[in-house]
Amino acid sequence: MTKVNYFAEAPKAMQILFEQEEYLKSQFAEQQALGMKLLELVKLRVSQINQCAFCIDMHSKDAESAGESWQRLIGLSAWREAPYYSVNERLALECAERLTACTGLDDELYQKALDAFGAKALVDLSIAINAINSWNRIAITFKPEVGSYKPS
Repeated sequence: MTKVNYFAEAPKAMQILFEQEEYLKSQFAEQQALGMKLLELVKLRVSQINQCAFCIDMHSKDAESAGESWQRLIGLSAWREAPYYSVNERLALECAERLTACTGLDDELYQKALDAFGAKALVDLSIAINAINSWNRIAITFKPEVGSYKPS
């Protein structure tokens, strides 16, 4: 099988995705309602749903680097039953699952998320969910080597 270097084939498009990542990192780091651990939990959960092995590997490493515990990383696929996720984390994970499944947020979940995060953070959370879904689809298509990612 011939591997395509998607960075070389579409450098401008990849640059847009990287710029979006920089925006998200800055916004999640600045907003109390969000935070870098939450960003990585969302990225990891969406990657689990999409079965993107490369991104699961990447975001579990990034989450650990951000201070996330292995117990919470391992329990992420059962976050509804696991006792160690906050109300805001549960809201973000529910939003991530629904947006990834393209079912959207019903009025109740939307209002809960808006009340918990505020308008700006909810927009940023939605962009983050969209972004990781994009990355997952690229990685699933072009199959970068799982395990090759090294956190910076």
